[in-house]
Amino acid sequence: LTPIDAKPGDLIEIDRGMYQHWALYIGGMEVVHLTTPSDSSGSSLMALDIDVGQVKREKIWEVVGNDNVKVNNLLDYKHQPHESYIIVKEACSMVGLELPYSIFTKNCEHFVTDLRYGKPESRQAIGQSQPLFHLLSIHFHANRNASPDRSFTAQLGAQARARVT
Repeated sequence: LTPIDAKPGDLIEIDRGMYQHWALYIGGMEVVHLTTPSDSSGSSLMALDIDVGQVKREKIWEVVGNDNVKVNNLLDYKHQPHESYIIVKEACSMVGLELPYSIFTKNCEHFVTDLRYGKPESRQAIGQSQPLFHLLSIHFHANRNASPDRSFTAQLGAQARARVT
C-alpha cells in the first residue's frame, strides 16, 4: 500500500465519486471517522434516510479502499486548528459513540472539521463543491419536517460526557 503523507490531526478526504467521505488521521495509519451504512454501500442517496452515524477507528486503507485520497486541511486558512494531540485525544474518546447524523447538517465532514477547528463546516453540504447536494437538500427539506435541535458541537459534548459518567 502507498503511504500517505499525513500527520496526526490532519483531515483526510476520500473521493467516493458523487461525494467525499472525510476522516481524521490519528497516526499509525489509522483514522477516526463518522460512518453510516451508506459509506460502505457507496450510495449517497441512502444517507438521506439515516439519522444516526457511528464513530469508528479503522486502518486508513480499509476506509479508503480503491478510492482516491488526499490530506486536505481545507479550513486552515480560515480557522486556527487545535493542537494535534488535543484533536487526536478528542477523536479517540468518541470512538464507538452513535451520534446524530444528517447529510446536510451533521455529516462526516462536519464531524472532522469540528474536531480540528471546533467549527463544524461542510463545503459539500452547502453545495459549494457538489451541486447535487443543493438539489437533494431542496427535495429533502420539502418532504420532511425537520425540527431545530442543538448544535452539533453541543451534541458531541453531551454524548462524550454521557459516555464518561
